[in-house]
Amino acid sequence: MSQSVQPALGLELLDGNIALVTIDQPGSRANTLGQAVLAELEAMVVRLRQHSDLRGLIFRSGKPGMFIAGADLRELSRAPQDPEAARQLVQRGLDLIAAFEALPYPTVAAIEGACMGGGLELALGLDYRLASTHPKTELGLPETKIGLIPGWGGTQRLTRLLGPSLAAEMICTGEAVKAERARQIGLVFDAVPSERLYDEARRLLEEVGPASRRADEWKTLRKRKQQPVGLSEEQLSFTFAVARAQILAKTRGQYPAPLAALEAIAQGCNLPLEEGIKKETEQFVRLVGSPISRNLIAVFFMTQRLQKDPGVGNVAVQPKTVQQVGVLGAGMMGSGIALAHVRRGIPTVMLDKVPAALEKGVNNIIKGLQGRVAAGRMSSEEAAGALARLSTSMTLNALADRDVVIEAITENEEMKVHVYRQLHNVLGPDAILASNTSAISITRMAQAVKRPENFAGMHFFNPVDRMQLVEVVRGDQTSDETVATLVALAKRIGKTPIVVRDCPGFLVNRILFPYLNESLVLLQEGANPRAIDKAATAFGMPMGPITLYDLVGLDTSLHAGNVINTAFADRAAPTRILAELVAAGRLGQEYGAGFYSYAKGSRGVDDPALEPILAKCRTEQRQISNEEITDRLFLPMVTEASRVLSEGIVREPGDVDMGLILGIGFPAFRGGILRWADSLGLANVLEKLRPYERLGARFHPTEQMRKLAAEGKGFYPPEP
Repeated sequence: MSQSVQPALGLELLDGNIALVTIDQPGSRANTLGQAVLAELEAMVVRLRQHSDLRGLIFRSGKPGMFIAGADLRELSRAPQDPEAARQLVQRGLDLIAAFEALPYPTVAAIEGACMGGGLELALGLDYRLASTHPKTELGLPETKIGLIPGWGGTQRLTRLLGPSLAAEMICTGEAVKAERARQIGLVFDAVPSERLYDEARRLLEEVGPASRRADEWKTLRKRKQQPVGLSEEQLSFTFAVARAQILAKTRGQYPAPLAALEAIAQGCNLPLEEGIKKETEQFVRLVGSPISRNLIAVFFMTQRLQKDPGVGNVAVQPKTVQQVGVLGAGMMGSGIALAHVRRGIPTVMLDKVPAALEKGVNNIIKGLQGRVAAGRMSSEEAAGALARLSTSMTLNALADRDVVIEAITENEEMKVHVYRQLHNVLGPDAILASNTSAISITRMAQAVKRPENFAGMHFFNPVDRMQLVEVVRGDQTSDETVATLVALAKRIGKTPIVVRDCPGFLVNRILFPYLNESLVLLQEGANPRAIDKAATAFGMPMGPITLYDLVGLDTSLHAGNVINTAFADRAAPTRILAELVAAGRLGQEYGAGFYSYAKGSRGVDDPALEPILAKCRTEQRQISNEEITDRLFLPMVTEASRVLSEGIVREPGDVDMGLILGIGFPAFRGGILRWADSLGLANVLEKLRPYERLGARFHPTEQMRKLAAEGKGFYPPEP
């Protein structure tokens, strides 16, 4: 006997004259608009049409803190790149929302929690929207973040509601707004406390219902929604020229969805709604199932997986409770780490033995908080509260009551080990000690620690305030409990942790160094620094490797490169360039000159003084094509990523790809280095490697790559 499926929708008639529809998808923490739920909504709107004598409809969610998360992304990720199939896919939603829009009585969406994507498009099809001031309430159309555009009329209805400029900003950035902001811009009728949401919706319907004195109000509202916006030719041209320039400046044209959304708004805003929606559909169908959309949806799911991952697989272990944190070191990294903790409500003590350094670290934290207030991301009261959670000290005894201590001193193993030995009699028996080292062996340093099971790496990326990734590095003796605790702590302060087994460079730097090193080899062979950077940014990197060297600092890069090159000597390609530049006092952007000149605060200009230094180091002088530069920068990253996977440094391909996307800004539209290789086909990757194999082991495909290519497979298993 088959088990009955619990419905996602419920219908009640309040006082016999108000319909209350509640969406509560069974077995899920979120409401999503997949095909099964759409079928229920279609049946529901038929029932609602039969009640033509109602005073109105209230549409709400039965899940606290969640309205509708949007369309079912798993269904979208499997959609073929077929315009006709995409047209049929989108038409179902369009017809459904049009049916709700045509109900013969006023309708209200009572929104509490996330109202995103198709959920907001459905709400836009209703006459009014009320939002609760619940902290999880936010409204947005984030489709451009997954390589799509709103396809159920969102580009047209939002434009008619907010005006083209504000609608374009919301849609093209994909950013959501909180309830109060939604009220200010007119996206919702009002924002009210959660406990009043339902009553306010009923009151609104009583005021504008068919028998009320304001009955014409909602009818006029409906008519206005169907009309063109009415921009003049000059307004249309100016508005969308400015918006297009802003999008291109941000995306370099590498993400087609924001431009497609803007085009849909521009083409449709001066037409009747029905005609405008047709313009939207034409833009939408070009994107569904495209490689970029598939990659961005894959990145979304990889992000979701990491947010749920406890870091220890299926091991049943609970993280320790962390109430207080200590940070050793008040430099840029230490102060950034301390800021991240106090900002999220965790009392933190920051230590440094140099008073001036401690003062500078506190000033950095104050500037960071002030910057967030100025940007509207924090209130003055919240900033003051965060600062109140910070304390400072110059003595290690201040760490005695800390649950976790994060060491962020100079990247010098001898200095770090010396401090660890001093901490033996200071830290409590259950305290966890974590090092922010970017490359030094956790397993080796653990030999100096009294309780190696409570010692791990917690590698933050610079600048800490902006970089989301944290590598939690497991040494040979690190316990599961320690790993789980650091993973939970990283999530608590808003970071995305990836658990990495100890090895030189860990995950991100290990795969980044072949890319950086190859840029120096290319320079030695005659490539121009600017040409190398342009090839990298054309591929989608946020900056080229030469600029990155200058940003990090050439002395720091030289030291870290020596560590990695020593560890992986078989595939290192030693060059003299960094050593020569450091000897010449050209240490990078902070010092005014590196590969480029930064004199008088410039952002980096070509410097004739660089050429004599390069000339001393060049092994040849030849023209190198952009294609060769691109191949030689990124193919060694693929082979090294394959080695990382084969050695079990991380647990799955998604860890590699998300590490590079979050850690170095690898282009998300390519899905990560391994997904990019899969998109090329590993047989083709092997073919691209062949001409460069003579240059050394860094271009030799791994056994894993050869085996997968022979079987016609990729790093990722095929999608079901």
